Amino acid sequence: MNQNAVDVSQQFLEVLKVERRLSLNTLKAYARDLAQLAVYCDEQNLADWAELDSHYVRQFIAQRHRKGLGSRSLQRELSACRSFFDYLIKMKQLPNNPASGIRAPKAAKPLPHVLDVDQVNALLEVEPSDDLEVRDIAMWEVLYSSGLRVSELANVNLMNLDLSAKSILVVSGKGQKSRLLPLGGKAIKAIKTWLTIRSGKIKTDEMALFVGKTGARLTTRNIQLRLERWRKKHGLQGRLYPHMLRHSFASHMLESSQDLRAVQELLGHSNISTTQVYTHLDFQHLASVYDKAHPRAKQRKKP
Repeated sequence: MNQNAVDVSQQFLEVLKVERRLSLNTLKAYARDLAQLAVYCDEQNLADWAELDSHYVRQFIAQRHRKGLGSRSLQRELSACRSFFDYLIKMKQLPNNPASGIRAPKAAKPLPHVLDVDQVNALLEVEPSDDLEVRDIAMWEVLYSSGLRVSELANVNLMNLDLSAKSILVVSGKGQKSRLLPLGGKAIKAIKTWLTIRSGKIKTDEMALFVGKTGARLTTRNIQLRLERWRKKHGLQGRLYPHMLRHSFASHMLESSQDLRAVQELLGHSNISTTQVYTHLDFQHLASVYDKAHPRAKQRKKP
């Protein structure tokens, strides 16, 4: 690029430093991003910023993507380019912003962590050592049985249970939508055991199903801490949090039923695309089974 183009980019960085008072690290990031853009312009034999158009910017981002740059880094580079081009427009060196409307490739959403059935059994089929652990087992059973969010579990009241109908009503779900969910036999048994103890803990007219030592409703943080305590006590490896039981519920239900719509309803997802992430988990499981079972799935080792 010609000297004028280099000078303008340096002026822009000085404006960021003096007028916008950006941190040193942010300034270094802007400088790196503009340097990458300048290298690309040299490769394309572009002598001045005015020669850039949206086609070149799109090619620049595609090239950076091919070189292994992740979505977040590409978004940052695009943001730096847009800010620089806005400055060039202000300086009357560009008629419009060539990065306008260009988006970086979306980052792949990480798959949720789930427990397998044996891990769930190891978590739940443990003899409680005190009253609070009886309550805890009931909570873990409900989370896994009905796929509740931890906030939904904390908000369950006695009136939301219908043990004879084997159901639980989630009133304060995400988006304030109610849904009636089935309760499994193990969860019902655990709840009944807890209810015999709960009556001795209540000192007020508290209607929460799950209460602490003082008889008050448990918070979501209380529940998270109790699950982590449970994991450590029973030697379970890796992270464990309430939403993992919800993920495990969804994955195991989909694996057994193959009914995506039903799982969507049970989870309370307004959009089925949110539920579809579990189909990827199911495929991973099927692929693993295939690799182990199919005689020609793997190459034989050479003698």
